[in-house]
Amino acid sequence: MIGIRFIAIVLFVPLVMVSCKINNSISATGIDSNALYRTTGSVAADTATIADIPWREYFNDATLRDLISEALSNNINLQVALSRIKQSEAAFGMARGANLPNVGIGAMGNATRISSGKDGTKVLGYNTPSSPVLQLGFTASWEINLWGKLSSQTKAKYASFLASQEYRNLIQTNVVAGVARSYYALMALDEQLRITKETVELLRKSTETMEALKEAGQVTGAAVEQSKALLFNTQLTLPVLESNIRQQENAICALLGRVPGPVNRSSIDSQSDAPKLNHGVPAQMMARRPDVKQAELSLRAAFEMTNAANAGLYPSFILSTASLGYASGTLADFFNPANIAATIAGGLTQPLLYKKQLKGNLLIARAQQEEALLNFKNSLIVAGQEVSDILFGYHAALGKDTLRNEQITALTNAVDFTQQLLMAGEATYTEVLTAQQSLLNAQLGRVGDRLEQLNYSVSLYKALGGGWR
Repeated sequence: MIGIRFIAIVLFVPLVMVSCKINNSISATGIDSNALYRTTGSVAADTATIADIPWREYFNDATLRDLISEALSNNINLQVALSRIKQSEAAFGMARGANLPNVGIGAMGNATRISSGKDGTKVLGYNTPSSPVLQLGFTASWEINLWGKLSSQTKAKYASFLASQEYRNLIQTNVVAGVARSYYALMALDEQLRITKETVELLRKSTETMEALKEAGQVTGAAVEQSKALLFNTQLTLPVLESNIRQQENAICALLGRVPGPVNRSSIDSQSDAPKLNHGVPAQMMARRPDVKQAELSLRAAFEMTNAANAGLYPSFILSTASLGYASGTLADFFNPANIAATIAGGLTQPLLYKKQLKGNLLIARAQQEEALLNFKNSLIVAGQEVSDILFGYHAALGKDTLRNEQITALTNAVDFTQQLLMAGEATYTEVLTAQQSLLNAQLGRVGDRLEQLNYSVSLYKALGGGWR
């Protein structure tokens, strides 16, 4: 009876002490997120945000959607991220297991011989030369979760596990945005190649015209040579564009987990404008953007590890040995209820010689928590900057449309007029060549403007936390 009371006291005291555990609450970051990014004023700062739109609905090009879907299935970086989730999940499971006792089953037999005499046949205190003992039962050891050390470690591992999931989401947003940008860039190169080829044909006809005018004595040989030079200079860009197209296809294949090869695509002119780029409020971006959430979870993990390091300075109660089973000297009556045996041993340990090391661990944990807080603050600032820059850049790109169209119209007219004036002898060949070169540059510039707008729509979608749902 006394043994049972002792065991109950040994188990009860540390459980009572758990109620006195240290549990600091995580401090506020001190960041005002209400004005996290600047806006242009042309988009209402309401709760509507394009980040809520699934990527299959946000991108209306069917070919692009197929490419993104393939990338999400085969991308190597995404597979690495999934592997990290498995690792973090296993570490979290181990941390949870540390709160439970270690239980095992074992069998043991031993024989003790105490003898004297020259030949060892005289046994001291026994009538037989040996005293065998057979044991079979359960054994257990358990560290009681005093001061919340083990639970804090478990919470830290859980935060790390969630952070690994956010890392996977971050990789997915990068893959979705990367495929979309590369796809748009490939179509822009196609369009630039088409425009350049058309210009080459026009310049070839212009050169033929110059040669005819030279034969008629209306222009000099210099006009013909200058016209040829412009033609050759434009032709030189064709191999570069074709090479860039192949390289862009290879880059997309790498994102898709494919070997290099051709990529299906539509045309840049067929791309419709992105939906209204509502950016919502900063709090929504913070709740959706994976890198911000990952930094926040890393801060949570560091905070819990600080609590665990702080709890390590206080006494630990370890139930080092506990067993329940049968013990007997013979097999005949081994399972007799009278042979049931139970043992328990535990201790309360206050760190002394290791305390300086434990204090060092606490100082390191606090410094790591401060570092995690700074990283979290920086992730918010960088996110706010990205959204602000994209909003202003996108609206600046939209503002080019009207002026660019007017520029191309004017240059098209200038090419026609200068050619007519040249035929009438009222314009020089340099005016014609300048107008033709300027028109080509303006047409290529319009392709660049369109690519810039499409890229901004992708960048804003990603910056606000879209693409991983």
